[in-house]
Amino acid sequence: MIVRQAVWRQGRRLVAQPRRSSLRSFASEVDRVDLEAQQNLQEQIRLFTEESQQRAVAEQQEPKIPLLSHAEQLVQRHKLLKAQEQTTATLGTRLTPFYEPHTLITNPPRPRDITLELLLASQAHMGHATSLWNPANSRYIFGVRQGMHIISLEATAAHLRRACRIVSGVAERGGIILFVGTRAGQERTVVQAAKMAKGCHLFTRWIPGSITNGQQILKRAGVKLLDHLDREVKGMAEELEENAPALKPDLVVCLNPLENWVLLHECGLHTIPTIGIVDTDADPSWVTYPIPANDDSLRCVQVIAGVLGRAGEEGQQKRLERAKGGEVTYEPANLDRFKFEQ
Repeated sequence: MIVRQAVWRQGRRLVAQPRRSSLRSFASEVDRVDLEAQQNLQEQIRLFTEESQQRAVAEQQEPKIPLLSHAEQLVQRHKLLKAQEQTTATLGTRLTPFYEPHTLITNPPRPRDITLELLLASQAHMGHATSLWNPANSRYIFGVRQGMHIISLEATAAHLRRACRIVSGVAERGGIILFVGTRAGQERTVVQAAKMAKGCHLFTRWIPGSITNGQQILKRAGVKLLDHLDREVKGMAEELEENAPALKPDLVVCLNPLENWVLLHECGLHTIPTIGIVDTDADPSWVTYPIPANDDSLRCVQVIAGVLGRAGEEGQQKRLERAKGGEVTYEPANLDRFKFEQ
């Protein structure tokens, strides 16, 4: 009973208290939060205004960069790229020496650079299967390995040096050297070798009769008359067209004798010396000066053709040096003996 009276008195007191005090305290708390938010917003507006003013002043002080044209932009990008390349050129590792296939064509070795290591790296020692060999090549074979003949690199180096002396001698005496290579991939090699030796080249099919019946097949081919310094003599075009016969090579370098046996036969009929790469399945008696090597390896063919081209280049240089001193190393052409009855 006493407890019930105490609760009743406390309840009456709580009900008698005014209700506006709680509402007034809640309203004051909301007003304080709104005031802080308003102050924060004003502070952000002030900072943004100051930053905008500073940016405008900086833009006015900075010099205006003129607009570049498209060409000037490319030049600027190129300069930036070169600067980056110079900065990063020393980074990373370098593998030296390493094999670069194009150097055998653009910068082939010279005759004095012939070594057994060079021939071994170019796979010049790899022959054909023993079942395909030609017995005439027995003196060039070193041995047999896994059913395949191995060519003696000493014999290859000796015969290649002999061929270099022949090419150099023919070029020094003003002879016409014909380089022939009709297999796939030999075009650039043949052209570069002929260019160095100042000779002729053929990388397509040999036309039968170009030597034995050259007057009919090559009658429309142009002919030039050069002096001892390789300068063209003007005003002789008509005389050459009427009287000059078809020219014949003084030396033929054949990189694939098996496919060009017709050419070698015609050279034999006209006593034209020949140089050829002879593999273990070919007959070395087809050419005058055989070079025992792997004719299926493009790298080996490039090495041999490049060395022979360098030899021809050295012979041409010797001939021009002697010509500058007034010495002619060959018999000058006589057009009177070239005249024939139509």
